[in-house]
Amino acid sequence: MLRHALNQLRVSRRSRPVQEPGGPGRVRLPLPPALSASLGCDAVGVPARYGFRLMSHLPRAGCVFADADQWWWIVPAGSDLDLDWPEQASYVTGACVPGGRPRLIHAPDSRTPYTPPIPLYLMVCQLTGVAPSWAPSGPPRAVSAP
Repeated sequence: MLRHALNQLRVSRRSRPVQEPGGPGRVRLPLPPALSASLGCDAVGVPARYGFRLMSHLPRAGCVFADADQWWWIVPAGSDLDLDWPEQASYVTGACVPGGRPRLIHAPDSRTPYTPPIPLYLMVCQLTGVAPSWAPSGPPRAVSAP
């Protein structure tokens, strides 16, 4: 799997990101047309130095894009809800990432482009030395006694 990802990263002509009209310097990561993204798409970026290690330890990886500086994992929209992503990670909505020329280096075997966000979150926290923290949204809820 890692050898395949490295070969894909070295290939110069792959699917190219599309310049995002509303965001100068931002590009939307292009998903393979055969994949269904019915949950919407966001992306989680990590420094390239963590890329191979994350890829090798995740139970399942969806679409992964990379350039020299960042690796981007496609996650379902809203995967930042109640999660405090580490400072070293970048979370972007709509899979519109800052500049660069990220290329698709891994496409999943399944028909979905997503990497499960919770295992990705936990691995990013572990690699960056940050304790995972969940922040509940909304006011505290009381559970009624029977």
